[in-house]
Amino acid sequence: MRIVVALGGNALLKRGEPMTAEVQRANTRVAARALAPVAQEHQLVISHGNGPQVGHLALQGAAYKPDEAYPLDILGAETEGMIGYMIEQELGNLLPFEVPFATILTMVEVDGDDPGFRNPTKFVGPIYDATAAERIKAEKGWTFKQDGDKWRRVVASPAPKRIFELRPIKWLLEKGTIVICAGGGGIPTMYKKGAVRELIGVEAVIDKDLCSELLAREVGAEMLIMATDVNAVYENWGKPDARALHKAHPDAIAAESFPAGSMGPKVAAARQFAAEEGRIAAIGALADIPAIIRGEKGTVISRSFNGLTWHP
Repeated sequence: MRIVVALGGNALLKRGEPMTAEVQRANTRVAARALAPVAQEHQLVISHGNGPQVGHLALQGAAYKPDEAYPLDILGAETEGMIGYMIEQELGNLLPFEVPFATILTMVEVDGDDPGFRNPTKFVGPIYDATAAERIKAEKGWTFKQDGDKWRRVVASPAPKRIFELRPIKWLLEKGTIVICAGGGGIPTMYKKGAVRELIGVEAVIDKDLCSELLAREVGAEMLIMATDVNAVYENWGKPDARALHKAHPDAIAAESFPAGSMGPKVAAARQFAAEEGRIAAIGALADIPAIIRGEKGTVISRSFNGLTWHP
């Protein structure tokens, strides 16, 4: 079975952790241990988040003059290479030497008129208290929104339209390669208005889960797994009557019922992928991936299910 696994940003850098290479390496090693059994039984494609990493690089760039700072599309390309390198190395240490790996810098087309540019929602970078957020907003003109009891920078999150490197990704899969691609939702690009096919970078971050869903459809995956820091999709999350969703028909679960900045895009991506008969989408914890594939844990969405069922 061909499976696309989208690693959430918290799989590589957990909330509140220092953004050091050592911490990210340790978290990547944990992710690799969860993915290795999957790679031994199935064909694996890996995407990943990069919000904290891009935000960290943006902060480093802020120390330079404004015209010397690199834009988000270039920072996204940097993090795709950095994170892909770590995943390749740590997963390669657990699998037979003969297993081939490839990290593909992935450009993704977006629409310059996408409504996401009018309402930034994508969290990037570290968390701040209210005072620090206000200070940085005044200094740099960044937009902040509340994330739990803290504040984080938000940027535009346009929908992905096309993955430019799709053909080489497919060629590698045909040769049995474990492909790491579409990191952070891919590098946001668009065709310049008024120009003849001139591709340019965009100051935005494409939602990783929506891009992973597009990737999964385009490579003919049978299953899309979105690994996050919770073990399932919850109704009434954080409340005394919260309950974990186990199985769902795609028409029975509404993405609008979940926060746009966290679980909403995952549910939307899962519904879209599972809309076609024979395709399965799942959301759950990284450590539970083998059990998610067996249908035992996480939230699994498929047309083969009726309505909604809940974990005991």
